[in-house]
Amino acid sequence: MFSKYGEKEVSFAIIDAFFEKLKSVVVSDVVIVGAGPAGLVAAYYLSKKGKKVVLIEKNNAPGGGAWSGGYLMNELTIRYPGNEVLEDMGLKVKEVKKGLFTADALYICAGLIKKALETGAVILNLTLCEDIIMRNGVIEGVVINWSPIQFMPRPMRTLDPIVLESKVVIDATGHDAAVAAMLAKRGLLEIAGEGAMHIEASEDLLAEKTGRIFPGLYTAGMSVCSVYGLPRMGPTFGGMYVSGKIAAEKILAELG
Repeated sequence: MFSKYGEKEVSFAIIDAFFEKLKSVVVSDVVIVGAGPAGLVAAYYLSKKGKKVVLIEKNNAPGGGAWSGGYLMNELTIRYPGNEVLEDMGLKVKEVKKGLFTADALYICAGLIKKALETGAVILNLTLCEDIIMRNGVIEGVVINWSPIQFMPRPMRTLDPIVLESKVVIDATGHDAAVAAMLAKRGLLEIAGEGAMHIEASEDLLAEKTGRIFPGLYTAGMSVCSVYGLPRMGPTFGGMYVSGKIAAEKILAELG
């Protein structure tokens, strides 16, 4: 019934395919650090316009914190106009009150991953952004390593990284604003830290502030809130989707 291939052919197939994929993204248009809601949406719109995009995700599964919904109840809420981004991507939501929508968290996360990959974006999961590449005051890529090394004994953590070069980097790492924090550590950027929850104000401010924060570096999603001290929005995700789309649009305008 099954084709006649054994262990060595399977191993060769995995190794060849992975390293071809890795080599293909050593140089790209955009590196997105964090494959959560904002990062996946940005990747979709950038790739759809023909940009070469790679997402770096430190966890095994892309999707960020959206998989579990609110309080481990795997339903998402989306306030208008966040629903329009999902619907534009071919994903379904349910309106429960005028301008307030719900959607199955697993369906949306799986859908965003699928859409990003189908447009040509590449996702490297279990991959950690260790540092940035900076030349002449402009960020031009990231330094990556296997994320499991974080959990190795200290003597084993001295595993040299590799680099991915790009024209633009997006910090979509969520609450940590991990890439922006690398600049803050060097005294090149100030980070306010995210504010307390205020759903009615948070998403409008998030959309307004999404964009470039340093030459070569954009923020999208909760990273924006952490950089500017904006209120968090908790279990509603429309702002994440809108922010990802806005970041993509601004980058497309810059890159042409």
